Amino acid sequence: MLELIVGIDIGGTSTKFGLVDTSGKVRIHSSIATDNPDINAYIAELAKAIRNSVDSLDENVELIGVGVGAPNGNYKKGTIEDAPNLPWSGSIPIADLLESEFSLPVKLTNDANAAAMGEMMFGGAKGMQDFITITLGTGLGSGFVANGQLIQGHDGHAGELGHIAYKIGGGRLCKCGKKGCLETYVSATGLKRTVYKLLADHHMDSELKRYSFDDLNTKMVADAANNGDVVAKEAFEYTGKVLGAKLADAVGHTSPEAIFIMGGLAKAGGLIFKPTIKHFEKNLLNVYQGKIKILPSELDSTHTPIIGAASLILEDIENKKSIPV
Repeated sequence: MLELIVGIDIGGTSTKFGLVDTSGKVRIHSSIATDNPDINAYIAELAKAIRNSVDSLDENVELIGVGVGAPNGNYKKGTIEDAPNLPWSGSIPIADLLESEFSLPVKLTNDANAAAMGEMMFGGAKGMQDFITITLGTGLGSGFVANGQLIQGHDGHAGELGHIAYKIGGGRLCKCGKKGCLETYVSATGLKRTVYKLLADHHMDSELKRYSFDDLNTKMVADAANNGDVVAKEAFEYTGKVLGAKLADAVGHTSPEAIFIMGGLAKAGGLIFKPTIKHFEKNLLNVYQGKIKILPSELDSTHTPIIGAASLILEDIENKKSIPV
């Protein structure tokens, strides 16, 4: 009997899910839209899609749990709380709803924490006790692992680096309602905002002028930078400068062995990693200098959120095995 874990990644546009074996391999994956405002109808649709995936496999399968990564996911309560980009308001008891549907253990955390768990169980952080993960997508997510444990905080919302203040008393407006949040400068969206600010402030010639804000994406900026575009190169330099400085601040909290960077913006490779590492070392307290690695994630970027979510269940199983009877 093949034991599989359901890994679910709830995003603003789509909900991706996969059936993951205990070695971290995604055996099958699919998705549904996340646009149904009726949470019960959404859960029913998701459960049906998961069961259809199970039925499509040729092997005999036993599901052993469901792991969920979601914006504003609270590990301690199993709830999604006031996520601004999801169609449900208030506190949504996702774990309870899925437990009722499948009669299986369900673990939920925010999407960045799920990615940290995946990196620890199956990626470059395997065997590490202290590390940080940074996800650079539409926003900036982060997960902190210290002494081998994911830091959740007293209310389940620890480690939100994306919403620490980069600009005090002003700056770019964030979807959370604050101004000056780090993710408005360091993310795929933040990179685009930097491009257009450079174009407006300096009137530099750039191939990026031909694109509207909505049409522009990280790959276009990276391609332009690799072709020598001054604005694109400067946008990456500035983004890495801000990220490196703020990661240097974060080191003081947990003294990690490594920081793993993943997500769409990380695919730009040296364009984002080189300035980040340079300004990271420049801003580190001397006691930390030369000791902490900044590395790309070793997880399959296509399935990172699914693997991370499934890791919540696998970690729970392993923890229970280690408890003396």
